Amino acid sequence: MESERAASESAEDTSLQVLRRLDTGPRGLTETEAQARLARTGENTLPEVRTPSWPRRLLRGLRDPFTAVLLCLGLVSAAVASWGTATVILALVAVSCVLRASGERRADRSMAALRALVAGTATVLRREEGGQAGPSPREIPVADLVPGDVVRLGPGDLVPADVRLLRARGLTVHQAALTGESAPVTKTAGDETGTGHLGSGGEGGAFAAPYLCFQGSGVVTGSATAVVLATGPRTRLAAAHGPGPGRRTQSAFDRSVFGISWVLIRFMLLTPPLVLMANAALRGRGLETLPFAVAVAVGLTPDMLPVIVTTCLARGAALLAGTHGVIVKRLPALHDLGAMDVLCVDKTGTLTQDRPVLERSVDPAGRDDPEVLRWAAVNAWWTLQLADLPAPDAFDEALLDAAGPVGEEEDGVDAVPFDPVRRLATAVVHGPLGTHTLVVKGAAEDVLERCVLEAAERQRLSAFAAHEAQAGLRLLAVATADRPARARAYTPADERGLTFRGFVTFRDALAPTAADALRRLTALGVTVTVLTGDHPATAARACRDLGLDPGEVRVASGPADAHGTDGCDTVLGRTTVVARCTPADKARVVAGLRAAGHTVGFLGDGVNDLPALRAADVGIAPRDAVGAAREAADVVLADNGIGAIGHAVTAGRQAAGNIASYLRVTLSSNVGNVLAMLAAGLLLPFLPMLPAQVLAQNLCFDAAQLAFAHDRPGAAALRRPAVLRPRAFLRFITGFGALNAVADLATFAVLALALRGPDALDDRTVFHSAWFTENLLTQALVMLLLRTGRGVAEGRGRGPVGWAAALLGVAGLLLPPSPLGASLGMTALPATYYLLLAAVLGLYALALTAARAWHEGRQP
Repeated sequence: MESERAASESAEDTSLQVLRRLDTGPRGLTETEAQARLARTGENTLPEVRTPSWPRRLLRGLRDPFTAVLLCLGLVSAAVASWGTATVILALVAVSCVLRASGERRADRSMAALRALVAGTATVLRREEGGQAGPSPREIPVADLVPGDVVRLGPGDLVPADVRLLRARGLTVHQAALTGESAPVTKTAGDETGTGHLGSGGEGGAFAAPYLCFQGSGVVTGSATAVVLATGPRTRLAAAHGPGPGRRTQSAFDRSVFGISWVLIRFMLLTPPLVLMANAALRGRGLETLPFAVAVAVGLTPDMLPVIVTTCLARGAALLAGTHGVIVKRLPALHDLGAMDVLCVDKTGTLTQDRPVLERSVDPAGRDDPEVLRWAAVNAWWTLQLADLPAPDAFDEALLDAAGPVGEEEDGVDAVPFDPVRRLATAVVHGPLGTHTLVVKGAAEDVLERCVLEAAERQRLSAFAAHEAQAGLRLLAVATADRPARARAYTPADERGLTFRGFVTFRDALAPTAADALRRLTALGVTVTVLTGDHPATAARACRDLGLDPGEVRVASGPADAHGTDGCDTVLGRTTVVARCTPADKARVVAGLRAAGHTVGFLGDGVNDLPALRAADVGIAPRDAVGAAREAADVVLADNGIGAIGHAVTAGRQAAGNIASYLRVTLSSNVGNVLAMLAAGLLLPFLPMLPAQVLAQNLCFDAAQLAFAHDRPGAAALRRPAVLRPRAFLRFITGFGALNAVADLATFAVLALALRGPDALDDRTVFHSAWFTENLLTQALVMLLLRTGRGVAEGRGRGPVGWAAALLGVAGLLLPPSPLGASLGMTALPATYYLLLAAVLGLYALALTAARAWHEGRQP
């Protein structure tokens, strides 16, 4: 890609060659040259994120398999002039599509409020047309930058484009959003390869080049002048911002609901031909049974599934946004959160903050010594004051925070600022009796080699420093030296003959809610795996500080290792941390976990996390993530950071539990009814139920099941991931559907033996009315007894589902003798039937409870 080619060419060329290739110079471009290049290259903006229109959203809702089948059934019903059926079905399709589109539209509006520009303005050098006057710095919109522009950078600036440094002084850049490295990285303008900042680890590739900075990085300290190499869609940030080839094709929601859907659709599409052929062969009824066959197919279809699913997810997403500040951009992602059993997280910016905090200050013997901290803070304070550095770096800021006010007892004289070659910073303060005291702070090996020490002592101190680094701590050494006072400026040559004072150690600052969030996720049965570009010891230390056992820490080894794996195959239970991950490594780990059958979420905040965000079942980004990460994520934690993930998982499990309850109830009941209808159609000399009665029964049942969208599943449904496994689910509905069919056949026996003589089955009206009542009452029982995660002690009969089941039972009892029942071809039933029906229902309830207890006892 163009961004990689520009970086590669700039890495091979010297600064002068880069300027010549870009046809520019250290004094920048003229306005005319800049305008011409802007017209040629376009604005320096990221690719626009286009939100789909309302018609496109509505049409996208028809891709749901059940919605598409319902649409087909509605058209078939209209073709056979069954206008009532067609109207109801098409209304369900429209409601489902509108609910889904409105939920996604609401999420897009919330995301629009979170989007932020990469940077507002940039300081650029522009020359006068044809004049010899020097260039004048001016503020221009970042969008107007072009390749060849010369820009100035200072503390707090975001790098506005991919640039090559021409001059730099004390420049450190935070590029965690691009690489995952938590420590700021030192950048220099030289053409040779430099070294990193104190305590930082190096990353390979163009990001390690000390003279290249990339759009999306942030300047921590120092200042620089740089030439723009690439803008707009040609930057590294834009390349990562695009959709890329790694966009997932199927989420956990797709795999579970769609897997169940297609099996049922095949069964449903086979049902009408079977009904037609059986009635034509055995009863001589052919096309006149077509409306009944269509009604049976509709009866088998969970026609409220799109509405229930969309309502459950939209309601859960709205509650999350309102109470916990979690924005669900893609509604099925809420289901995926509930099904998630592995959460992969980036360390920097999610578990830890982008800054270090002081851990200890120790003397040469390894004992805690506050005097070492005081000297280190004096160095940080006077270096900041006297070396013309505009802001402290992250380590100096941590020292000053820990030490409090310093510099009152010592008067500063001079300072020698940090540079990446000597890796030291020196402050000079007034000492006693006409002396100056040099206070030196820097990398342990560079300070120790300038101290007066015995060889064995130097070796012991080096080993101590190495041990602390292996424990995941960053280390700075502190030394002092007294010199006669002088007026001449101090130089690096004076940093010798030092007296070693001790070490100060730092750890990553933990995110405030991370520890509690990890404990909550563990309690919910979610395994947390850390994928980071940081050093293994640093990542392991952060995990231990958060109460997370790092287990077997692995280092990403690239495309393949000695064992033939991809180098990132995380073994759950043993590997909690995979360190030194490139963006591709993170995506490979996530894809491998998904291939192993896990439902995987990924939490990341940087451009380097984009491939993994796209590879996961559900991508999650915090509020302060870079814009590209927020756009790629399915869920954005807008208010409470990582602490809100537990709430999102619980909300997802509640929504998934309600969807599972609906599917278990409606499909087991529908399968049982269809089996009974097929048997009755072959045994009876008339249709077991009129098409209008089938549709009226479905309408009552469907209306009652809307209560599942407002139910609260029991505690058992929230303790583990809510996964709909198609094969196990189909076994469940087949078994309980057969049990329901047995109850229906028992009702046939009651009608045959107990209703007014041996020829009672010839009374079609009585049969239709009795079976209508029995069907609605058994469906009410199924609603109560097959709800997800609800035990008797948790109150099966309470809440919206309990009330809906009660109303459904009342409708079954009162509708046949009512005027509406008469218009549907039904009549009142004798009292004897109700007594016998109560006995059948009692036995059915006992059998259903026993079967459910047996089924749950076999679950892991």
